[in-house]
Amino acid sequence: MKQEQGSVDDTQFSDMITLSHGSGGKAMRELVEQEIVAAFENPLLTPLEDQARIPLNLLTDFGDRLAFTTDSFVVDPLFFPGGDIGSLAVNGTVNDLAMGGAQPLYLTCGFIIEEGLSLETFRQIVASMRRAADKANVAIVSGDTKVVHRGAADKIFINTSGVGVIPRDVDIRANRAEPGDVVIVNGWVGDHGAAIVTARNELDVKASIASDCRPLTLEVQALQKVCPDIHCLRDATRGGLVTVLNEFAQSSQVRVVLEQSSIPVRPEVRGLCELLGFDPLYLANEGKFVAIVPKVYANDCLAVLKRIEGAEHAAIIGKIEDVDQKHPKPVVTMKTPFGSERMLDMLIGDQLPRIC
Repeated sequence: MKQEQGSVDDTQFSDMITLSHGSGGKAMRELVEQEIVAAFENPLLTPLEDQARIPLNLLTDFGDRLAFTTDSFVVDPLFFPGGDIGSLAVNGTVNDLAMGGAQPLYLTCGFIIEEGLSLETFRQIVASMRRAADKANVAIVSGDTKVVHRGAADKIFINTSGVGVIPRDVDIRANRAEPGDVVIVNGWVGDHGAAIVTARNELDVKASIASDCRPLTLEVQALQKVCPDIHCLRDATRGGLVTVLNEFAQSSQVRVVLEQSSIPVRPEVRGLCELLGFDPLYLANEGKFVAIVPKVYANDCLAVLKRIEGAEHAAIIGKIEDVDQKHPKPVVTMKTPFGSERMLDMLIGDQLPRIC
């Protein structure tokens, strides 16, 4: 973990983060060693160099291309049913790697901490990150810590970057959707966004909805075994299901046609959305992906997903068609149970800010 120089502050409050913990001095060294390295301990992190030194053979043994991603997490509140900012930061980055068909291997972690955050809260977040990393079979190997004045941040922000390796012959891209392909989602949609709404307690809404925050590597690997040619794959985070499908439609210059009755939405999530005026198809998810696969593999993909915990409600929700005279531009449309067809465009903004 790199240690940056900064201002020195009184360290009399041993139960909370102070500016001294970001100063590059003794207090910071103790925070890094006692709270971070001790939690994430592994041979690549322990030397505390300014970079992780990874032998190349550890990478080339898995495939022939590196996948690299970075993401920042500012979710409010820090803790919510089904997860917290720590597990979200690990799983979110792991899943971004997995969506390219990569095997996630290593993460870095950057903390921006507001002065006054309790050490107990920080320990809970770090411990949650370690549990999530262990579950996803990745190592946190490098990082950075900064402390800012009160009011300059909101408790804690986390950046995670990840490195993975894409196996040979895997070619998953947003521009590969073809007419005749089918659209698969690996379970209930909208859970994470709905969980954040209820956790904020701003609208006095009572509902027992938990986030779907979890790693998706095993599900992607299961798909790859039964479908050697996955065309498109992406996790439906900010902007939800519809945003991902619009991105695929535009990249591939095709039309995505959904069946509303086939899209799995929890009754609790549907009810919450009806009450608050949200659309669950635009709510964020943290454990759901959208896959576009050739029709010949669709049933096998669905069957293998349904055997995995967390993906029991996977469903085929639509198909890919070519643009035509009625729809000359790439769009996403949805057939309703009443026989009508509804266009689903991207939102200008987001229904819910700071959901990840």
